[in-house]
Amino acid sequence: MILYPAIDLKDGQAVRLVHGDMEQSTVFNDDPAAQARSFVDAGCSWLHLVDLNGAFAGKPVNGAVVEAILAACPVPAQLGGGIRDMATIEAWLDKGLARVILGTVAVENPELVREAAMAFPGQVAVGIDARGGKVATKGWAEETDVLVTDLARSFEDAGVAAIIYTDILRDGAMGGPNLAATTALARAVSIPVIASGGVSSLEDLVALRDTGVIAGAISGRALYDGAIDLRTALATLRD
Repeated sequence: MILYPAIDLKDGQAVRLVHGDMEQSTVFNDDPAAQARSFVDAGCSWLHLVDLNGAFAGKPVNGAVVEAILAACPVPAQLGGGIRDMATIEAWLDKGLARVILGTVAVENPELVREAAMAFPGQVAVGIDARGGKVATKGWAEETDVLVTDLARSFEDAGVAAIIYTDILRDGAMGGPNLAATTALARAVSIPVIASGGVSSLEDLVALRDTGVIAGAISGRALYDGAIDLRTALATLRD
């Protein structure tokens, strides 16, 4: 199971939100590229980036910061937030991003996901963010009646690289991931599922790994707060 350290970008800084609320943000680093390098130095094999401003604006906002991270770090990175058309997808992949994450458009324009996944095999993931099992869009600000499993299954034949499933009510709250819901989703689809939201201890990571069906886990606040030591976690997951 791959551990993805998360760098959430707001106004050019590395922050973490609580429950996706932009008004409840904590700044952890004024230099996101330096933060990314520290994760790479600790041994991570991937980075997970989110343009929080972009998720609300519907277009990239922290692009310069993302480019600085890509220039500074030799490991692949995936990015979500404000990626809602083919031109933006192509631009990011041309700049060296390994994978784009499509969230809002997966609900509003699923054909774009299919087109992009076909054009860029292995480089398109779907981000599914949910409250109470129902999908939320536009930076988690709008709720839909779409069920998580229904949305995931609709992309079974599309060739997407992964599904990143975030339980919004767990995100940034340090209360543990929604293990049951994430495991159920991973068993419902053949697409690799990456768990996000609430991953706050080494025990959480081990529990996710030991399901045998979850391909990856994203953690942010716990790494910044020191609740998870990245080197120790990576060694444990390798063993």
